[in-house]
Amino acid sequence: MRRLLALTLLGSPAVLGFPVFAQDRFAAGDDISLVRITPEQEQAVEHGLAWLAEHQNEDGSWSADVGFKLNTTYRVTAKERGHVGVTALAGMAFLASGNLPGRGRYGDQIERALGYVLSCVQDDGYITRAGTRMYSHAFATLFLAEIYGTTHREDVRVDLQRAVDFIVKCQNDEGGWRYVPLARESDMSIVVCQVIALRAARNIGIRVPKITIDRAIDYVVESAVTDDARRQTYSSYRSELGTFHYQKDTHTRSTFALTAAGVTALHGLGIYSNDLIRKGIDYLNRDFDRHNSLYGDRGHYFFWYGHYYGVQAMYTVGGRDWQNYFQKLRAFLLERQDPDGSWRNSEGPGRAFSTAVGCLILEIPYCFLPIFQR
Repeated sequence: MRRLLALTLLGSPAVLGFPVFAQDRFAAGDDISLVRITPEQEQAVEHGLAWLAEHQNEDGSWSADVGFKLNTTYRVTAKERGHVGVTALAGMAFLASGNLPGRGRYGDQIERALGYVLSCVQDDGYITRAGTRMYSHAFATLFLAEIYGTTHREDVRVDLQRAVDFIVKCQNDEGGWRYVPLARESDMSIVVCQVIALRAARNIGIRVPKITIDRAIDYVVESAVTDDARRQTYSSYRSELGTFHYQKDTHTRSTFALTAAGVTALHGLGIYSNDLIRKGIDYLNRDFDRHNSLYGDRGHYFFWYGHYYGVQAMYTVGGRDWQNYFQKLRAFLLERQDPDGSWRNSEGPGRAFSTAVGCLILEIPYCFLPIFQR
């Protein structure tokens, strides 16, 4: 992979003890890509983090419904259990506001979340609890990578390398990953999670084989809708040029969320400028309002998943694409945050999940989290 930078939080003003004010802080980039961080945005983040802090369990976890996607619904397999993936996302939300384990206003919350995630690392490196699957493993691996990049804790490094080795071992013959370890099939929603976890780990010196990256690139590229031969119709979903299929099979759907995942996966794999990315970005711009109208008001997991990766894709591209996308999404999120600081999640693990993702989206311009830096 190219352009992989060993980024850390150690040089950021908040970590060094200097105050950072909303009116003085902008997103990194050229003049066009600057996005002012508004007081309303910071207030929304603070309310969301306060809600998460209030709802953290004694063992450091956040409770959520363990389950899996089933078409457009969420099949619950364990109700309100300590959730590895949700805990990792919540921990990253606190990191992204400039806190570190044991340091900062929410340092205790991060330390306890880290303890929980480490307790879920199995002997083979699989990070799981209560039946959570590869989604959660990837988010937990990403969380450990962000922690290790800023603390260099040896206990975190050891378990992070084991978790990365597990991802490498589980890559199948297609070059991708699926919901459960060692599955023969793959899908884009799982592939992007593993790719971003591997990217973050490699950024801070964890061993990731080049062949794993090369095979993942082939999978993502082959999943793109590049010509009329791949423009198949699946149920009520549209398959437009510039989108990415759920699986390499052209008879599977292509959507806003999957396209956001495809573009972000390419960025994570070290590909920053090609026709697939440009067409994918154009599609996300065109389909933004439709995606929100379908899933936004009810907080469906498609909404959160789509924008979690969509905003990362746009931030990496920069320019007016980033500026326009983020400002529209920020307004949408601010209007729909509940008075208690949480965001709704009608289908999915629950409010801890949606609130963590909502905070992470709004925090991307803060530039504190290494994986969210250009």
